[in-house]
Amino acid sequence: MSWAGVEERRVATNGITLNIAEAGEGPLILLLHGFPESWYSWRHQFAPLAAAGYRVVAPDMRGYGKSDKPQAIEAYNQVEVANDIIGLVPALGYDKAVVVGHDWGAPTAWACALHHPGTVRAVGALSVPFMPRSPVQPMPAMRQMFKDQFFYQLYFFEPGVAEAEFEADIRTALKKFLILGAGDTDLAAMPMKRPGDDLLSGLPNPDTLPAWLSERDLDFYAQEFTRSGMRGPLSYYRNHDLTWSLTEGAPTFIDQPAFFAAGAKDGVILMAAAALQAMPGFVRDLRINELIPGIGHWTQQEAPEAVNRIVLKFLREIDG
Repeated sequence: MSWAGVEERRVATNGITLNIAEAGEGPLILLLHGFPESWYSWRHQFAPLAAAGYRVVAPDMRGYGKSDKPQAIEAYNQVEVANDIIGLVPALGYDKAVVVGHDWGAPTAWACALHHPGTVRAVGALSVPFMPRSPVQPMPAMRQMFKDQFFYQLYFFEPGVAEAEFEADIRTALKKFLILGAGDTDLAAMPMKRPGDDLLSGLPNPDTLPAWLSERDLDFYAQEFTRSGMRGPLSYYRNHDLTWSLTEGAPTFIDQPAFFAAGAKDGVILMAAAALQAMPGFVRDLRINELIPGIGHWTQQEAPEAVNRIVLKFLREIDG
């Protein structure tokens, strides 16, 4: 399925090939999606950013869509994923880029800015605030914190388990997961789950989709994940410790111009409240830091006009 004004092609970078969707001409802005999404999650951003004079490129991240899907779980650590994005910049004919990410794309965007300041001239993130490298190993801390609770990232950690649940009925699974994260969902009313439970049982499966997600949109996602499977996308969650070990001695501060935005009802923001509060101390040129009322996790899909306003305002600030 195409999107008006957007072209797709595959580009070699960092030893693999990524599918990209692109529009416009001008300075390069890279838009990085999260889980479980694709370049298509940025569909509402292409036309406004291209009209503002930018070359807008949104890749399918490794493991997704028409991009390469390495088999090894370790191939999805954030060092390699960030290197994919940094490699796109010269592959597209540029020296520098603005990098913006949502969900898993946000830590990738932050990592690109942190580790490759000569290539990333400005950075933006949706949903996931910047957090410096943890002083403690992530997975043991996560297991201790959630030892008596169901936590989706721990559920995703065991290879094959979440794949089987999602792939049994990929369209329904994606529908349930996307609706779970949206601003209309009352997370307090969701079923209480315990360690050993599955993820999707008992979650809302309404007959009518929310306004921001059409049947056409859901069909596109279902087709993409039917093609790609869930192993690659879920493997991002299986690399917390490897990424941590590979980034020993990482810088602490991001000094490029930056922006952050999230839905005020985003469950990630509720979990990351301390990081959100601390972020201005680590992102030292944070131009915009905004919570968008009434929306949840799928920021640029639930509130495209607000996100476009924020991104365009940021671009005007850095480029005049």
